[in-house]
Amino acid sequence: MGRSKSSNRWMQEHFDDEYVKMAQAQGYRSRAVFKLKEIQDKDQLIKPGMNIVDLGAAPGGWSQFARQLIGKKNKIIALDILPMDVLDGVDFIQGDFREEAVLDSLHTLLEGVPVNLVMSDMAPNMSGNKGMDQPRAIYLGELALDTARTVLAKDGSFLVKLFHGEGFEAFHHEVQRYFSKVVIRKPKASRPRSNEVYILAKGFK
Repeated sequence: MGRSKSSNRWMQEHFDDEYVKMAQAQGYRSRAVFKLKEIQDKDQLIKPGMNIVDLGAAPGGWSQFARQLIGKKNKIIALDILPMDVLDGVDFIQGDFREEAVLDSLHTLLEGVPVNLVMSDMAPNMSGNKGMDQPRAIYLGELALDTARTVLAKDGSFLVKLFHGEGFEAFHHEVQRYFSKVVIRKPKASRPRSNEVYILAKGFK
């Protein structure tokens, strides 16, 4: 006999909790860190010597994880509209990065160093209405790509969360225009019933 929907959901939530528990046990700020960790293990995205911009960073799990992998002198600059608790070795800018003032702050903090990776785990507040949620998610992806194109050094990398659906293919092609190697990753830590994936792009042209 197949499992009932509710027991499947229970399994799923239990599984989610495993990541939540692991995050707490390992001192990470969010379960999302395990998505980045899995991509890191597979693709060696983050390397010592990199300077990183983390978009939509709060509560800070990705910045926290990346901080351990880059050099002490290297920079991580996290941006979010939401507040974020102070993280050792991470510069945080609270504000909307579509605004000039926020981008100016970013450039000031960078002090002219090259940015080697722009990463974005941003997602819209999901309403459950695909017709609204999907365009918003694509829009956030576009914003992240625009930012990457503005700040990345040659050969830099870009990691962005997206959702399969309308506009996904077009966005994927757009990323391919600007980067020499583009792959799609679906980490195990992503909820199986979610259609979220990550586009990983290397070799900014």
